[in-house]
Amino acid sequence: MNCNDVQPLLDGYMDGELDVVRNVEIEQHLQTCSVCSPIYKQHQALQGAMRADSLYFNAPPHLQKRIHSSLHQANTSKPILRIVQWRPLGVVAALVALVILSWSLVRIFSVPSQNDLLVQAVVSSHIRSLMASHLVDVPSSDQHTVKPWFDGKLDFSPPVVDLAGQGFPLVGGRLDYLDNRPVAALVYRRNKHLINLFIWPSASSSNGETTSTTLQGYHVFSWTQSGMTYWAVSDLNPSEFQEFVHLVQHQT
Repeated sequence: MNCNDVQPLLDGYMDGELDVVRNVEIEQHLQTCSVCSPIYKQHQALQGAMRADSLYFNAPPHLQKRIHSSLHQANTSKPILRIVQWRPLGVVAALVALVILSWSLVRIFSVPSQNDLLVQAVVSSHIRSLMASHLVDVPSSDQHTVKPWFDGKLDFSPPVVDLAGQGFPLVGGRLDYLDNRPVAALVYRRNKHLINLFIWPSASSSNGETTSTTLQGYHVFSWTQSGMTYWAVSDLNPSEFQEFVHLVQHQT
């Protein structure tokens, strides 16, 4: 993407309204573009300023008193004329309220859940690893090389299993960032298909049910086991991908 493509999409990018692939393309452009990056930072600053408390204020006491007094006089004088004059305004007000309510409901139901956002983030990280030539930090098929590499880089020790005998050789590992924290990313291969397995500590010590979904053509499996959260993503066909998930679950 070039600057002409990115700049009109910055507002949608900041509001989370774009698809995963477009978000990744914009992120990569902003990392290297000296023109669009300052514009993006200006948008961020403006967005933050619009939320500042200084833009909102309460009416001073004397103004509140004048408004209450005027409303009281209007309610107590010429009641018949007041009903005739205000009825159209009441209809307009009701229509405006209905429009605002409808818009609010659309916004509420269209806002993605926390799990949806995490699915998007997992798929985005997978796509970035394939596009940015940063698939692994430690390229090795040896689990005893990959596992120690994470020592001192994370506040936990991720389990690393060797699945080469079952047709899923280890490619290596890298650091990534998901769910607002650093995580371990293990990369496996099945023929020409790559699998990213993200691991980080779970908030629950109990084992969780395995869930699956598909986003942008990528299959995503997630589960919790032995105090760890697992997210696996790949374009591998679902049956072979599910076989990989079962192998990981039985060996960790």
